[in-house]
Amino acid sequence: MSVVPVIEADVLRRQDPELAEILLGELARQSTTLQLVAAENFTSPAVLAALGSPLANKYAEGYPGARHHGGCEIVDVAERVAVERAKALFGAEHANVQAHSGSSAVLAAYAALLRPGDTVLALGLPYGGHLTHGSPANFSGRWFDFVGYGVDAETGIVDYAQMRSLARTHRPKAIVCGSIAYPRHIDHALFREVADEVGAYLIADAAHPIGLVAGGAAPNPVPYADIVCATTHKVLRGPRGGMLLCGSELAERVDRAVFPFTQGGAQMHTIAAKAVAFGEAATPAFTAYAHQVVANARVLAAGLAGEGFVVTTGGTDTHLITVDPLPLGVDGRAARGQLTAAGLVLDCCPLPHGDSRGLRLGTAAVTTQGMGEGEMATIAALLAGVLRGRVDTRRARDEVRDLVGGFPPYPG
Repeated sequence: MSVVPVIEADVLRRQDPELAEILLGELARQSTTLQLVAAENFTSPAVLAALGSPLANKYAEGYPGARHHGGCEIVDVAERVAVERAKALFGAEHANVQAHSGSSAVLAAYAALLRPGDTVLALGLPYGGHLTHGSPANFSGRWFDFVGYGVDAETGIVDYAQMRSLARTHRPKAIVCGSIAYPRHIDHALFREVADEVGAYLIADAAHPIGLVAGGAAPNPVPYADIVCATTHKVLRGPRGGMLLCGSELAERVDRAVFPFTQGGAQMHTIAAKAVAFGEAATPAFTAYAHQVVANARVLAAGLAGEGFVVTTGGTDTHLITVDPLPLGVDGRAARGQLTAAGLVLDCCPLPHGDSRGLRLGTAAVTTQGMGEGEMATIAALLAGVLRGRVDTRRARDEVRDLVGGFPPYPG
C-alpha cells in the first residue's frame, strides 16, 4: 500500500520554524476568535489534504486530454471528476473549474462575451457591487463602460424598475446580477426577461450564494444566466478559487477565456480540492448545513435588530447580514476595530443611501463549527455589549474564547 506523504507541523518546525510559528499562530487565531467574515469558512480536513497533496507539483497548462506538458494523465482524471461533480451539483451543461478566484472567473466571463468599450449594467458599488462590477480601480472599470443600478431607498431591495429602465436606455452588451453585500435572493427570472428584452447577455456573479444553491437553500441562477461566475470557498466550504458554469453553446468560449486568454497553468491541487468540496456539497449533510446557515443568519439578524442595529432590508434570506451600528454610537469602520480587538472578526461595508459605513457579517463559518440559533443570540448580545461599552475587551475575548472552545473548527 502506498502512502501519500503529508508534511506535518513538526516537520515544518524543523525545516522552517519561523513559518511554522506563523501557520500555527493563524490556527490559534481561528480557534480562539469568532469568524464572522461573510466570505470565509472552514474547509474540511479532506479539502486541506488535497491542497497539500503532490498534485501541487504538476504543471498542467491546457485542459484534460490537451495539455501543454507531459505526465498529466492523473491530473486529467482529477479535473474531469471536478467538472462532472460541478455540473451535476448545479445542473449545468458545462463547468470550468480552473479559475484561480472569483475575480478571475468574472474576468473570464467578460473576456468570453465582451470587448473593451462595451456597456455593462451592474449593481452600483455603493449598493454592494463588487470591484469587478465597474470599480475604476479594477480592470472592469477601465476596460468597460459600466452603468450602475441601485436599491430602493426605503426597503434596500434591488430597484428592478430602475434596472429595467437603465437597460432600455443604455442597451448594454451584458447585465450582471449579484453582490457582495446584498442579503436577499436575486430575481434571476426577471433579470433574464430584461436581458432578453434588450438583447444583452446575463452574467450571474453568485460568489456568495453558490454554496446555498448547492444545498438547496437559495435559488439556482444556472437556468437563467448565460454564464454563472462563483467562488468555491465561502458557503461552499471548498478551497479558495473560482469556477464558471454555462450552457454548451458557450463552453468553448468560456474555456478559451480562462486558458489561454486570462490564465496560465491550472492549480491541480486546488482543482482536486474543489472536487472534494463538490462531492461533500452533494450530500444530505451539506443540505442540512446550508439550511442551518440561513436559519442562523435570520436569528442573528433578528437579534441584532433587537439590540438596536439597523438591519438593511429588514433581515436576510442568505448567510449574509449588513447592519448600521450608528444607533449604538459608532460607525462601521470604528465598530470593526473595536469588535476585532474583542475577538469578533467581521467586515465593514458601504451602506445604501448613507454616508457612513456599516458592518457585513455572515454565519457560514460558525455554522460549520456546529453553532446554532442559541449561539447566534449570544453573539448578537456580545456584539452589542462591546459596542455599547457594557462588555470590555478583555471580558469579551474571554467569552469568545469560551464559546469557540465548545465548537472548535478542527476538533482534536
